[in-house]
Amino acid sequence: MLSFFCKRGSGEQVEKVCSLDGASAGDPQAPGSPVPGLGSQMWSVVWAPEDDARLVTLVDNHLYYWDVQAAGKSAKVVGEVTVEGRGSVSLGSGRWYPHQQGSQIAATHGSSVRAWDLRSMKSSWCVEGAHMQLVRDLDFNPNMQYYLATCGDDCKTKFWDIRNTEQPLKELSDHSHWVWSVRYNASYDQLVLTCSSDQRVILSNLPSIASQPFGTMVDQEESKEEKEKAEGAEEGVIQTYDDHEDSVYAVEWSAADFWTFASLSYDGRLVINKVPRSVKYKQFM
Repeated sequence: MLSFFCKRGSGEQVEKVCSLDGASAGDPQAPGSPVPGLGSQMWSVVWAPEDDARLVTLVDNHLYYWDVQAAGKSAKVVGEVTVEGRGSVSLGSGRWYPHQQGSQIAATHGSSVRAWDLRSMKSSWCVEGAHMQLVRDLDFNPNMQYYLATCGDDCKTKFWDIRNTEQPLKELSDHSHWVWSVRYNASYDQLVLTCSSDQRVILSNLPSIASQPFGTMVDQEESKEEKEKAEGAEEGVIQTYDDHEDSVYAVEWSAADFWTFASLSYDGRLVINKVPRSVKYKQFM
């Protein structure tokens, strides 16, 4: 069961406003547990980036598109997709496409990534065989319309142009075990975070596939030498964070400070880190 809560007034009271499956308020349900009437396993819940009345849930090999009523008292399915295939592989991690008015949703599906247009509920594009093994996560470049990052059990992180998915734009092999999460920095998309079962979080600098590498935003009339210097910025691992003692399952940038990020490991340890000062200063040089 998926339930929604809201905070009323300035106090600390939190009220339940609705449930997606209509079950009683007293039925506890854990993530990944059976969802009455919708399927057996819910793997992902994804809110629309700029519309709090729209969300998508991924349950088994089904995608459900929800409309949460403005009054917050009910929610209904307004679209549904069932992904067919051998063995009915479950959908995994999902991400809302941040461009084109948020009209698309993408999800991992085995070793592939699939996307649907929510206006028609039809397939819009697919990266078949994105990884040799299971794809664990994906993220869209917030500043470049067609760029996608994926990571998986083959210990790799790959970057794609969804207009031509025959070959990735770039491939990283910095982790030694499954890569669970990948995230672009919302303001400086050349900064990319990944985390893995190898207990590490890695911050990478990827100017070759970024919208505007550090140093190119200050002066549009810069000299040829300055442009070459910016384009030739060192590419690769900026820093490796070894703060965890177990598999790191999630990493996320702060929504309030684009130099801060958090990582979460299997043992429940949450670690807050910052981008090194030397990297921050390069942006203003």
